[in-house]
Amino acid sequence: MGYGEKRRGYYRGRYRTVSGVLRTVEDAKGRTIRFSSKRAAAKAATELEVQGSAADEAVVSGDAQASRPTEEAGQVTLTFGAYVNGWYADQELAASTMQNYKRHIEEHLLPEFGDKALIGITRTDVSKWEKREAALYAAASVKTWRSTLHLIFADAVDEGALTVNPAARRRGRGKRAGRSRNRGPEKVVTDALGILLVSERMALLSGRSDEFVAGVLKGYTGMRWGELVGLETEFCRSKSIRVEWQLYELDTGELDRCPPKDDSYRTIDSMDWLSSLIAGQIASAASRPCPCHGRRYVFRGYGEANDAARSPGLKLADVARRAGVSIGTASNVLNRPEAVREQTRVKVEVAMAELGYVRGSAPGESAAHWRRSGFATWLFQPAATGWYPKKAPQEARPVPLLAGPWPGVPARGRNASERAEACWVPIAKGLTPHGLRHTHKAIMEDMGAPPKLMDERLGHLDGSVQARYSHITSGMRRRLMEGLTEVWEASLEARRVMCLGSQVAVLDALLRGRAS
Repeated sequence: MGYGEKRRGYYRGRYRTVSGVLRTVEDAKGRTIRFSSKRAAAKAATELEVQGSAADEAVVSGDAQASRPTEEAGQVTLTFGAYVNGWYADQELAASTMQNYKRHIEEHLLPEFGDKALIGITRTDVSKWEKREAALYAAASVKTWRSTLHLIFADAVDEGALTVNPAARRRGRGKRAGRSRNRGPEKVVTDALGILLVSERMALLSGRSDEFVAGVLKGYTGMRWGELVGLETEFCRSKSIRVEWQLYELDTGELDRCPPKDDSYRTIDSMDWLSSLIAGQIASAASRPCPCHGRRYVFRGYGEANDAARSPGLKLADVARRAGVSIGTASNVLNRPEAVREQTRVKVEVAMAELGYVRGSAPGESAAHWRRSGFATWLFQPAATGWYPKKAPQEARPVPLLAGPWPGVPARGRNASERAEACWVPIAKGLTPHGLRHTHKAIMEDMGAPPKLMDERLGHLDGSVQARYSHITSGMRRRLMEGLTEVWEASLEARRVMCLGSQVAVLDALLRGRAS
């Protein structure tokens, strides 16, 4: 007998075919029908179950028909590829999560398990696959892909397609010594003076003040990268900053305006000097509504960017959409064809031929927003380490500087390295933009700020009993603002000792103000 299964906001009908395969009530296009009541879903499922295999065939079309289990000698063979296609179609998650799942499935799971019978995949198969992946990729990446595989198998167990989850890790099994070798590197942090110096160098590299204000803002609020890029002018107030949205960069090049991570909406208290910096940035930028979202943002993009969402001409995203694969898979066909299954590679190549795609034919245009990799690679990392990273055909190289006002003028144009007269020393090797968030937490801990106040500022949630009985008072907020102001003024004074002025106009005004 069919039954109704509750999903998020609706019910779907579930029934078994004559062969014993568990199916979902679908429309003529293979899409799950959403019922408003459990009774209606159960009734529709029961009717299809009674009608038998003929009705079962009627609700399957297109790719779903091609990927259906095959029946041989009265037995059904449901492949992993067939199951995971339906599983992915049933997910309703954030765009960022959906694209990550698609990448994991297409690039790492289907090549190994796609043609195997779902019930035939064993723990040994999963372990061998994990070892092969670990020899090629970072341990953290392999762990993420296995988690996705575990989730798929767990849903298959819930639906009755499997009896056990072959990707589940059994407690107390496996070697214990040496597990820590796969841990990530220790997070690098800096101090208040480091925040100031890195921000100044970024502004010198970009030739404008946006990066200086952004670096200071991130270091003194702990905002996430997406929250910083997506900071709209209307949420900057005289005493606070409201975190209401973030901009998340998708594989297509689009920046998705979505809620902050884990719905961490919050109001961050702002010091008077920080509010003045932000107000000056908004005034100097004279920001216009961006063409992609139609909203005014505090910070603008820097230089040319691969603005694939709006630049004219064919793009790799168009090819991927035509072939029905992810951007990463289409890119692998061009760069690493041996890593792509033959059937998938042919689909992508056919799509390229049909569209007339020519690699590198899509021109870029000025970006309305920063891009994470470009910002970190060409602004933040050179500012923190004094070196440009390796990028073929060029090797890693120090930032070339011309003699001039301290801390030097970045040399640009042809033969910049030959004309260079100096280079920067490292401030904090290994520091990343996210490391400034850790730095902010470290500064607050050094000041003795209450954990509850730190969690509120960073957008963290502590579900412990102690946190439930802790409360934030106005005195706590005032002392934190005073402490951060003292730290800021001390860093300014330390910077003024190094040199009385700066080529960054905003910082120069602050230093001159202290001198007067």
